[in-house]
Amino acid sequence: MREPKRAGLGRGLSALIDEAGPAVTRTVVPLAEIVANPRQPRRRFDAAAMDELIASVRERGILQPILVRPVGTGGARRYEIVAGERRWRAAAAAQLHDMPVVIRDLDDAAAFEIALVENIQRADLNPIEEAEGFRRLMDDHGHTQDGLAKIVGKARSHVANLLRLLDLSPEIRDLVANGELPLGHAKALMTAADPLALALRVKAEGLSVRQVEAIVRKGTPRPGRATVAIDPDLTALETRLGEALGMAVTLAIPAPPAGTLTIAFSTLDQLDLLCRLLEAAHVTLRPN
Repeated sequence: MREPKRAGLGRGLSALIDEAGPAVTRTVVPLAEIVANPRQPRRRFDAAAMDELIASVRERGILQPILVRPVGTGGARRYEIVAGERRWRAAAAAQLHDMPVVIRDLDDAAAFEIALVENIQRADLNPIEEAEGFRRLMDDHGHTQDGLAKIVGKARSHVANLLRLLDLSPEIRDLVANGELPLGHAKALMTAADPLALALRVKAEGLSVRQVEAIVRKGTPRPGRATVAIDPDLTALETRLGEALGMAVTLAIPAPPAGTLTIAFSTLDQLDLLCRLLEAAHVTLRPN
């Protein structure tokens, strides 16, 4: 009986590697000939998890080869890691001399794409690292948000929401990257008058996402809200629409049932996406 196809992440690593070309070499190379990838999307390695991996490598060795690509011209032979840097680091710490590898000729775009998907599949990236990886693929290799969503197998709104994190200050991004500010809280404080001050309150006081949203609403007056009570259902709808679109959404109903829906975009890519969504819904766009 044929094994059912396992639901993967986007096109999956095997598909990405297959698309890069058929040539594959499996071998063992000296550890000294392997170098880290300077464009590795992962910047932080959990110390406790690394200690466990090093102990496992000392006892059992490296059971799964890492993916590398040949780099440099002339001189000493070198192989740059595409996927499997944790195992390489553990092998070095365990003082192994050789490493099983799969050698593949990959260009910069394919190598980074594979590295990003591999880390996402293993849940090894924090939200900031993932967002920076998305941004790099867009800026350096021409990917769109829709294209990235297909690659990683997640909703386009997930990609858009993570990219919005890069608009936050470096201090807030560090809090998110270190796990001191949950992703939901970071999204909620994006439109705050003083996001950093609110982020520090979240860390110190343990505020919930709803509490953060309430603080942001109080500090950001919205048209029409002064004449009517804040409707929690309306606020929930704003949140749902904002998360679906990856943009800030404001609903105002000064004279029920009439009101306005405002969608704020921060990039031309978001505007283009919004226009395409409206066109797909058979809405005719006309200038004001």
